[in-house]
Amino acid sequence: MLNKTTIEPIGVLSSPFKQKFSIPRQPRLAPAARGIIKLSDGYNSPDMVRDLDTFSHLWLVFGFHENSDKGWQPLVRPPRLGGNKKTGVLATRSTFRPNGLGLSAVKFERVIIKDNMASIEVSGIDLLDRTPIYDIKPYISYSDVIDAECGFAPDAPQLKTVNFSELTASFISQNDVPNEFEALIEQILAQDPRPAYKQQKADDKVYRVELYNFDVHWQVIDDSILVTNIHPI
Repeated sequence: MLNKTTIEPIGVLSSPFKQKFSIPRQPRLAPAARGIIKLSDGYNSPDMVRDLDTFSHLWLVFGFHENSDKGWQPLVRPPRLGGNKKTGVLATRSTFRPNGLGLSAVKFERVIIKDNMASIEVSGIDLLDRTPIYDIKPYISYSDVIDAECGFAPDAPQLKTVNFSELTASFISQNDVPNEFEALIEQILAQDPRPAYKQQKADDKVYRVELYNFDVHWQVIDDSILVTNIHPI
């Protein structure tokens, strides 16, 4: 019997994604999604991140913190199988896992040093706001890039066209929003974040996602996405 191990976060990620709905299901599908890893006391010395800027990408080991009290099952329904067929949890990237740990390859942007404390900016993230980060490792291309078989998810998801109503286009142009705000909306909605079973039939529901401090409303019209309204939260 192996001894149990206790680990603690070395930092917390600040993310534009304020709710689980609409988060890209894999990293780097939304390059405009940027976040800041604020390293915790004891781990935020500038020495901890020395030479990190010599790498273009990083592995983040993180925790699915909003799922920690919901348990897990040995069989799950992956969205890529239509949300109906069950398969083994270890053959998926389900967020409901035995130890609640996730792994994401993200793009390194920069190290931020303020008051002799280090933070790290990354992009292409698929992580919820306030996600605990347990470890950070450099991405090594000669060993980490593998010509691999990918089971039921061999290709990236097909993307939908995203259009902005006159109201939302005007809102973005006339208000103080993040530089990548419009691109982020387009990148995440193009992947159609609705549940898989909803994608197989007509659906006139108006959906909403929280990004940064904004509430974004959208719906599917003629197999494309229309952003219908945006307002501050």
